[in-house]
Amino acid sequence: MPCLLKVALNKEESDEVQKEVEIALQALRCISRDYSVKKELYLNEIKEIIEYHQEHHNLTRLAYQSAWGFLINRFDKDKSLEEVIINELHFGREATRELEELSRNVNWKKKEEKIVGKEKEEILLAGCLNVIHDFFEYCRLWNEEYVGLINSLVQLFRAAKDNHRGISNWCIYSLRKAAENRFVKVEDLLKGGAVEAVLEEMQGRTVDDGMLFNCLQFFKNVSNRLEEEEKDEKEEEERKATKRKVFEKMEEEGCEDIITSFYEKFVFLNRRYYHELSLKISD
Repeated sequence: MPCLLKVALNKEESDEVQKEVEIALQALRCISRDYSVKKELYLNEIKEIIEYHQEHHNLTRLAYQSAWGFLINRFDKDKSLEEVIINELHFGREATRELEELSRNVNWKKKEEKIVGKEKEEILLAGCLNVIHDFFEYCRLWNEEYVGLINSLVQLFRAAKDNHRGISNWCIYSLRKAAENRFVKVEDLLKGGAVEAVLEEMQGRTVDDGMLFNCLQFFKNVSNRLEEEEKDEKEEEERKATKRKVFEKMEEEGCEDIITSFYEKFVFLNRRYYHELSLKISD
């Protein structure tokens, strides 16, 4: 790890050095989250790499993604990294910017091709979404930047849903992960447009069983969160207000009709995902 970080810290501006930096950061990203690594071995160096890029834009997109991927892989074993990732390095702001910039470079009207024919931007988008998914899975700290990130996922979903189902599916999966995270406020999911996006996916003609499961799991998680006990009367009032907003949005979008139309699929989904999904059909 120290050798790879030393290579990745090289700031010379040449194609050869840039390629070495990229390879070193990709290798670091491949270190499994199952391994516990003392942050003294990497934190100052990886912070310097990310902060220098934020100021000078010296890394390739793949290298920058890999730096974040490496750091977020360490999340699971060391929760003290959250303050650094969220409030010092501003992951939410950076991930939002990356999604928006990459999205502008994809031809959304062109049909998605097999992996060998994918454009570079599509592959980078998939990598970015993978990092965001991992972040939502392990994040236990939240700030206002993530409303923008949720909204970027929603906009990307809408751009991709007709011709790039792989990317749009990743967006819905990431939103489901956000809804699973009890530290993500339901109000922020509403503000970011996540509820509308998931309802849109459920109404789509091409929704498959796996994606339907993710959509139902999203609403199951939202429902569970809205039923959580609150600490005081003010929070209870806020929860009730948020619950009304969610129900109104679902009613606007015809969610009752959507769920009724999928009635017979519930049994199949419950059988296929029995270890993950517990649904009472009558509810």
